[in-house]
Amino acid sequence: MSDTQNLIENRPPSVATLFIERVSATPEAEAYRYPVPPASGRGPDTWSSLSWAQAAERVYAIAAGLIELGVRPEERVALASATRVEWILADLGVMCAGAATTTVYPSTNPAESVYILADSESRVLIAEDAAQLAKARERRAELPHLAHVVVIDAADAVPAEGDPEGWVLSLADLEARGERYLITHPEAVKERVTAITATQLATLIYTSGTTGRPKGVRLAHDSWSYMAKALAATGLATKDDVQYLWLPLAHVFGKVLISGQIEVGDVMAVDGRVDRIIENLPVVRPTYMAAVPRIFEKVYNGVAAKARAGGPAKYKIFQWAAGVAREHARIAQDNFRRTGTPSVPFALAAQHKIADALVYAKLREAFGGRLRAAISGSAALAPDIGYFFSGAGIHILEGYGLTETSAASFVNPGEAYRTGTVGKPLLGTEVRIADDGEILLRGPGVMAGYHGLPEKTREVLESDGWFHTGDIGELSADGYLRITDRKKDLIKTSGGKYIAPAEVEGQFKAVCPFVSNVLVHGADRNFCTALIALDEPTILGWAAENGMAGRPYADVVASAQVEQLIGGYVKRLNEGLQRWQTIKKFRLLPRDLDIEHGELTPSLKLKRPVVERTYKDLIEDMYKGSRES
Repeated sequence: MSDTQNLIENRPPSVATLFIERVSATPEAEAYRYPVPPASGRGPDTWSSLSWAQAAERVYAIAAGLIELGVRPEERVALASATRVEWILADLGVMCAGAATTTVYPSTNPAESVYILADSESRVLIAEDAAQLAKARERRAELPHLAHVVVIDAADAVPAEGDPEGWVLSLADLEARGERYLITHPEAVKERVTAITATQLATLIYTSGTTGRPKGVRLAHDSWSYMAKALAATGLATKDDVQYLWLPLAHVFGKVLISGQIEVGDVMAVDGRVDRIIENLPVVRPTYMAAVPRIFEKVYNGVAAKARAGGPAKYKIFQWAAGVAREHARIAQDNFRRTGTPSVPFALAAQHKIADALVYAKLREAFGGRLRAAISGSAALAPDIGYFFSGAGIHILEGYGLTETSAASFVNPGEAYRTGTVGKPLLGTEVRIADDGEILLRGPGVMAGYHGLPEKTREVLESDGWFHTGDIGELSADGYLRITDRKKDLIKTSGGKYIAPAEVEGQFKAVCPFVSNVLVHGADRNFCTALIALDEPTILGWAAENGMAGRPYADVVASAQVEQLIGGYVKRLNEGLQRWQTIKKFRLLPRDLDIEHGELTPSLKLKRPVVERTYKDLIEDMYKGSRES
């Protein structure tokens, strides 16, 4: 057994223990960096820091405050907040109290928020602001277990008429209570942490289902401890890294990054405001970050749009440079696989050097100039997008996992990464491919089950620990996994041909710089169609240059010019597809798909049934007059 494997197998029972060990090892080192808005409300943010020792003071105060409120081991404390440093401190406080965190997206509507609070029987809600407090207050009668609401933004922690005494308090109040409690019970938190067992419930994360109620995924303390050790063992992050965290922490992908960072001891810059990403990157200058494919697609489309706005010559240079980047990446990765050296032919290397000076260097500067690697997960990244960034010197390492497997089951290994795959399994995770192509996983990261749903648990979790992911994939001879589609999302045409819509959609995103979201439809039909939503800033920029300046988005996408423009990209897509995969008809949507209308999950995944229901008339219109109608 290797030293690394030994460390994983002999891991402590909880991340709470790992946190105490990290604080003891590097108390004065910087742990978290976070933005502080200017007092005037205008101008750029300043960034402040917490050392591990300073973070621990607040974490232990929160833990002690929860204990003083009567929260017992494994009882649930819900967290409804955007990504911010207080989310992390509160989550660690919950774990150090031996309790379990229920995560709630701040964008979740009141009805579903109340359902999650009730189903989890959460005793305390830590709410970001007045808006999150209101969701619980308005339907408090449905929440008999909810004893307190702790509000992060202190100015919003205002009791209302009808609130029970002490029902609302601020996070600062909770920490003050904890500090007083620790004076008389100095060992209280340490005793709770010492008592945590590996199988004890640590987190309830509710999956955002496309139909019906969300299911609560039960993740034990051991799952996060395992993830911390296994992620550290990949060597992808070091103690000298600065990691930029913007992902929603209510999502398992964001949550797992906290565990890995505690084990490694690097700096984490935390700001969940998606509209500040472009602004923050040159300030934070991260060396390491994680994102979802939509972010990389937006950056790619933005760069392409900027080049186009610079005139035909500049756009032609960009297109040439993008082609060089992709060819360079493909050849370099192929040669690394065969020889261990990412070499390329001399002529291509010379072209790449010129393209780097003209295009790639500016792109790297937009990411802060120090980005060594970026992890992409949650959905598939179009290979052409991945090859472009790889060739431009921004190495995107795809990974794979689910809420039910604590987020990270596979990740691409450093220099040996392969675009188009999700890499190799983490140490300690087993994988096999079922006869029908479904990926099955087994290991410490796999959930204990769905909360209160034993029948649903048995549908996906076998008695010997194998979890059915619902994804279809292929394993290479040397262990790299390629995801081909969701099992339930495979399309079978009326002609009997199987099509993976995500694959076609990914290819279109790589071909068309104007697309934001696309859904390929064709189940039980005799040909495939597509619903296409365009990126508003990009298409309005094009419109301004083509005689439609000032016209609203809906008018622009309804114009014959834009239909012809996108039709050209659909034709290019079809040239690279099998006949039965080709898109025969498409419709442009009057607005982009979004979370608010329930068409995207908070991690920006497409909810196919919702989109197909919303735009049923457009879909039916595309099949009018066909032989099946």
